[in-house]
Amino acid sequence: QVQLVESGGGLVQAGGSLRLSCAASGRTFSSDTMGWFRQAPGKEREFVGATRWSGASTYYAEVVEGRFRISRVNANTVNLQVNSLTPEDTAVYYCAATPKYGIFRVTTQYDYWGQGTQVTVSS
Repeated sequence: QVQLVESGGGLVQAGGSLRLSCAASGRTFSSDTMGWFRQAPGKEREFVGATRWSGASTYYAEVVEGRFRISRVNANTVNLQVNSLTPEDTAVYYCAATPKYGIFRVTTQYDYWGQGTQVTVSS
């Protein structure tokens, strides 16, 4: 059974940093695309960034470019380093995976989702 589990969220002051982690299990994800999304209260889930597990291709949403960084820890774990946080970054952060080849910015392209981890940024 495929499972994605996020961790590392929390409460942080504006300007602070967190490292979110996504651990995948149930099979090897060495060839999958991994995406990070976030959803703020009352808003749609939005794309944050995505990477091929090989790490050769990584893309970010404009709003987080230069502040967030996706890194692969091993075949089944990927991190999202979030820096220079603002209250507008407050959201539940989700990781997602798909065996399809490519970088995908829409939720419907992903087959597996985690339960999310809350990030709250205070001003």
